[in-house]
Amino acid sequence: MAIYIKLFEVLFPVFFVVGIGYYLGKKNPKIDTKFITNFAANVGTPAMIIYALNPVNISFNIFINYFWYYAIAICGFIFTGIIILYLLNTKDIIRELPPLTMPNTGNMGLPICLFAYGSQGLGVSAAISALIILCHFTLGVFLADRKFSFNVILKSPPFYAIIVAIILLYYDLELPGFVENTTFLLMYATIFLILMSLGIALTRLKVFSLNKAVFSSIGRVIIGPIIGYLLILYFDLEGFAAGVLLIQCSMPSAVLNYLVASMYSPKKIVDSVASTIVVSTLMSFITIPLVVFFALKYFS
Repeated sequence: MAIYIKLFEVLFPVFFVVGIGYYLGKKNPKIDTKFITNFAANVGTPAMIIYALNPVNISFNIFINYFWYYAIAICGFIFTGIIILYLLNTKDIIRELPPLTMPNTGNMGLPICLFAYGSQGLGVSAAISALIILCHFTLGVFLADRKFSFNVILKSPPFYAIIVAIILLYYDLELPGFVENTTFLLMYATIFLILMSLGIALTRLKVFSLNKAVFSSIGRVIIGPIIGYLLILYFDLEGFAAGVLLIQCSMPSAVLNYLVASMYSPKKIVDSVASTIVVSTLMSFITIPLVVFFALKYFS
């Protein structure tokens, strides 16, 4: 019975805040979320990275290990995504690959891991989120635009936050009290805002090809955790960190895939990306509780 109570405690806050955003988006379709996007990108996410990747929460070795474990997982996502898109007779596989490759490890994954495993879970999940953030501004832009530019990542505040966090971890430097308290407040404010913005986004993104979106979403929320579990078995991982890896592999497609696609890809591709994000997120409301239950039961 205790595990079911824990599962409820982990998931209810996340889904409740997403529900608030969905309600607000339905009530006011013109609600402006630009502030949330700008705040999260320029202030909130960097603060979250610096606070979460604190030597108190995670060691440098664990950071490096799980950074590379998830890099391997991403390779698995790419391989799986190419096969699924090929079977769906997708004309532009490259541009439609990001939503199958880069999951929502920040908006949803990070708070779920925090509530499931505490500050240590937050640290490992932040290491994974740091990799996904880098992928969005490198691999994601490359796939969406079919060309690569260093200017995008050099203009990204989270990139510099990751560098600062790595330096702190490498030299085992604890944050000054005022920095820790400030980033703590900004992190929780950001988690609330981005979860709410996810709910608002669900009221705006449309599904244009349901069948295609369903099969693509299966690759994201069902095959994703299978890849994570295979990694756990292969590397003989255990404990909360293995649970975090499994949970982060089960996340739906990130909304940031849509934002990047809308900047660099044709409208037809943007519509397809939006469809996958919506359907995978809705499917995840069923699959995530199952994955989190499994993670809490066997990796604690």
